Amino acid sequence: MSEANRDAGLAAAQEALVRAMTAGGPMPAGFDGAAVRAAAHGILLKRAGEVARAWPALAAAYGTSWKAEFAAWAAARPTRGSFRDGWDFARAHREGLAGEAARELALAEIGWAYDGASAPRRRRAALRRVPGGVAVLFGGRVRILGGRPR
Repeated sequence: MSEANRDAGLAAAQEALVRAMTAGGPMPAGFDGAAVRAAAHGILLKRAGEVARAWPALAAAYGTSWKAEFAAWAAARPTRGSFRDGWDFARAHREGLAGEAARELALAEIGWAYDGASAPRRRRAALRRVPGGVAVLFGGRVRILGGRPR
């Protein structure tokens, strides 16, 4: 076997392993399934912690079940960064969000344009309902009308 073929085979095996550990891909041949699943679970818990730092109200809304809820949702999804992972999770669970978690999502959506596929980009101006009032974005500043200041 040539060195180029060996390198290509190794690269393919590594890619399959990463996919299995981070995006719910199939278990590649020749790896210890239990060890790969344990590593994948650890990665999911780490992602949950990173998302909790980016979206503290969202994580707090789930309390002690946050890591398990997020890990179950994220198991088949590759990471797109903690901000986007949190946003995607919040959107998927929008109907169940209340209070500060709903407000956190609304404030993200007023400040950023995000279609769920491409990278978020800052908005210049926007208007959104938030729990307890209306958020207005203008000139890079968000003002909450009718709600408590944030």
